[in-house]
Amino acid sequence: MKGTGEEMAQYIESCRKEFWQNVFRLELAYLADHLRGCREVLSIGCGPAVIEGGLAERGFRVTGLDVSREALHCAPDRIRTVEAPAEEMPFPEESFDAVIYVASLQFIDHYRTALDKSALVLRPNGRILILLLNPESGYFSIKSRDAGSYISKIKHTDLKAIEAAVQERFAVRGEYYLSVEGSTVSAGPADAGSVLYILSGVKRDAKQGKEEAHA
Repeated sequence: MKGTGEEMAQYIESCRKEFWQNVFRLELAYLADHLRGCREVLSIGCGPAVIEGGLAERGFRVTGLDVSREALHCAPDRIRTVEAPAEEMPFPEESFDAVIYVASLQFIDHYRTALDKSALVLRPNGRILILLLNPESGYFSIKSRDAGSYISKIKHTDLKAIEAAVQERFAVRGEYYLSVEGSTVSAGPADAGSVLYILSGVKRDAKQGKEEAHA
C-alpha cells in the first residue's frame, strides 16, 4: 500500500468508521476460521495491518510485508513488519504455515512472481488465502469511478486469469463473500454480486505440479 503520510493518516481515520469496522470484523472472522491450525502467518501487502493485528490478538504469529514505510509505521506493535516488494520478499524457503493477501494481490505489478515467491516461503501443505475484489460487484463499480478510492488504483481485474495463475502453484477453491447494501455489510448472500472472491487452499507439492503439467 503506497501513499504519503497524509494519505495514510486519512486511511487510518477512515478505518475507524463503523462501515469499515464491520468489513474488517467479517474479514477477520473468515481468515481466523480458515487459518485454524496455522501458527506463522505472512500477510503480503498488509498496509497498516488492521486485520493482521486482529489475527495476532487471536494467537497467530503474524509477519506483515508491504512496500510502504508509512503504512508499516502504523502497524500494531504485536506484529513483525518487513518493508519490501512482494516480488522480492526476503524470507527463507518454507518459513510460514500460511500466506494471506487481504485485497492486495490485484495491486501488485507482477503478481505471478509474487505467487511464485509465496509458494517458496510456504512450508509443505502450507495454506494460502487470497481475498480478491470482485469487479462484477456493484460496490466495485461505484468505487472504481471515484479517483480518490483505493480501488481506482487496481492493476488486475481478470479473476479467471488470476485464479488460473494461482492454480498453477496451489490447490484452491473459490467462493464469493461479503455483501454491501448501502451502508450495511453482511457475510452473504454469497453470489456473483459479492464484494470479494476468495481463493483458499494449500501449496501443491513439486511432484504433483509436474504430474499435472504433463497430464
